[in-house]
Amino acid sequence: MGKRMFGMIIFILFIQSLPCQAQLEYEYVESSLVQKMKPINLIDVPTANFLALRSFELKLRVYDMGGMLTGLTVALTPRLMFGVTYGGQNIVGHGRISWNEAPGVNIRYRIKFETDRYPSISMGFDSQGYGAYYSDLSRYQIKSMGFYVVTSKNFTFLKDLGLHGGVNYSGENKGAEKDMNFFMGAHLFIDRELSLIWEYDFAINDNDEQSIGAGKGYMNAAVRWAFSNKLILEFSVKNLLKNHKLVEGVEEVPNESRELKIIYLETF
Repeated sequence: MGKRMFGMIIFILFIQSLPCQAQLEYEYVESSLVQKMKPINLIDVPTANFLALRSFELKLRVYDMGGMLTGLTVALTPRLMFGVTYGGQNIVGHGRISWNEAPGVNIRYRIKFETDRYPSISMGFDSQGYGAYYSDLSRYQIKSMGFYVVTSKNFTFLKDLGLHGGVNYSGENKGAEKDMNFFMGAHLFIDRELSLIWEYDFAINDNDEQSIGAGKGYMNAAVRWAFSNKLILEFSVKNLLKNHKLVEGVEEVPNESRELKIIYLETF
């Protein structure tokens, strides 16, 4: 009788522990997916986040004027990422295709890993600007980051809250536009599928009288949906402050615009 009672108690305790174990496994999977999908870039600006080791990201960006931009980024080591991009305007729609002047190149090195107390810090170079390329001005509609240093800190608010900020010096700085620039942003995972993104580029290097920028800076917002653990869709609204102005000798630059991104993550 005593042995049966003891066996029954052990069985009941085992059954009771199953939901707890399943919950722990579920939370671990959830946490792993969120970690994997933390953005290495917000909309246009970089973060200090990295892809997982031995993984790569394929990205397709569709923007105004029939523009398309493709990119590949690879995590070579836990501290080093490298990528290339290329695209052009009028790829979708009608008219002659206007290819970008040259492929974009980006490289990122992680100086410091994130800890519970301290943020991660990365430095890098990115020659890819966004929007149309204006050959008369030798620049993209949105200047490339050029050389940058960025810091990121993630918090367990909802699924994940990330705060990001950095400083950069663009290779497209010309004439009086040779200032250092600053940027900041945030991402928030609502759940494992849905996340919100916000960023602000101060555009200090784009506020001269002959600049495209009007001195308000570039504010962008986006929503991301993780269709699976490998495929992400992003819809963004850019230049919410309508920072572009008319410049003599340059065709009208669009202000607020909408973009679509398709991001594919894979390991090798």
